[in-house]
Amino acid sequence: MIDTLDARLIELLAREPRVGVLEASRRLSVARGTVQARLDRMAERGVITGYGPEIDPAAIGHPVTAFITLELTQAGGRSVVAERLAVIDEILEAHTITGSGDMLCRVVARDNSDLQRVIDAIVEVPGVVRTSTVIALATAVRYRTTPLVRASAQL
Repeated sequence: MIDTLDARLIELLAREPRVGVLEASRRLSVARGTVQARLDRMAERGVITGYGPEIDPAAIGHPVTAFITLELTQAGGRSVVAERLAVIDEILEAHTITGSGDMLCRVVARDNSDLQRVIDAIVEVPGVVRTSTVIALATAVRYRTTPLVRASAQL
């Protein structure tokens, strides 16, 4: 679990990822050591998983986003398929799922014909039986964690 100070620290870092520990301590009115200890503890517990920049795929030439549901053979294992999918650069995420499919991938592409190339690469992976693709027209709610952090800390 996280407390109110953890939540405020996460929210500050989410809003301003380049803020330093000293500046964060000033803004949160706590000691620098407290901020560093909180960050270290949350990193050790897996609450904070990275500090890298957020990249907009459209800004680097990949404006098409699609969600592809994969149906897999029941023998052979999901982990082997996942390892092979991981080498396809345009796959941003892959999740095993419940329901009619076995895996859901979020992919990006340069255009629709490039999306076809990505789908073809996915279908070529041994263990993938078929795919179903949905193209995203717009992002109504971007990936976010701040509301969840606030709720978890009971702010």
